[in-house]
Amino acid sequence: MNKISMIASAIAFTFVTLVSQAQTLKTPAPSTSQTIKQAFGLGDITVDYSRPSVKGRTVFGDLVPYGKIWRTGANAATKITFSDDVKVEGKDVKAGTYAIYTVPNKDSWEVMLYSDLTIGGNTSNYKTENEVIRVVVKPTALSKSVETFTINLSDVTATSTTLEILWEKTSVPVKITTEIDSKVMKNIETTMAVDSRPYFQAANYYYENNKDLNQALIWVNKAIEQNPKAFWMTMLKARIQLKLNDKKSAIATAEQTVALATEAKNDDYTKMANDLIAEAKKK
Repeated sequence: MNKISMIASAIAFTFVTLVSQAQTLKTPAPSTSQTIKQAFGLGDITVDYSRPSVKGRTVFGDLVPYGKIWRTGANAATKITFSDDVKVEGKDVKAGTYAIYTVPNKDSWEVMLYSDLTIGGNTSNYKTENEVIRVVVKPTALSKSVETFTINLSDVTATSTTLEILWEKTSVPVKITTEIDSKVMKNIETTMAVDSRPYFQAANYYYENNKDLNQALIWVNKAIEQNPKAFWMTMLKARIQLKLNDKKSAIATAEQTVALATEAKNDDYTKMANDLIAEAKKK
């Protein structure tokens, strides 16, 4: 290889190396992505979205115009997945994945769940026939500005939660509910017919949801028979007895709980049992 060929090869190698390095350069995304997952009811809610920042701009009414469909975030459209059927602001939504689009206004927001996941941020292709639901909710003003666009699932109970859309000084709450009682009751009925293990779980569900407390007492007694040193089970029994207004029995069972929890060195249940004893004596 002559000198000119060697120089040309060296230049070509350097160029290829620089191009390769440029192709692998990684920089932070302007709008970072986030996935949140919340156990809810008997399933989960998952939200995938991108998070733009205010960066000194006026957001609603300017960067995000009032009265126009918005992708509700940045980059691709925000997506929400329900693993079980729910209601959104009282409207039925089947389990599945949907895009969230919104129409912000000063005094109200329209929130839509959309079945076509392919249009992303190109809202010019939005078709109302692909809407699963459209609800109107009232935004609230925040005292402190939220710099980075945020979606939360807050106030989570067994059957309800609130999807919060937060950015700048605006909060948009969307109520989500689910019906689990009939499913749980059917599951209890089926399971208790063939399996003796879930006595405690069934009794606890009946206690928490104000079902037949006498049945709950029967089940918790069976659970205790199988687990005589389970202080958390005797604690549940004391709670059931107190709710049945059997104060004398509740105190006696709570005293058993204190003894068992003390032996197990569990201060939390010792305190809870003593608190129940004090509550029962006041009644």
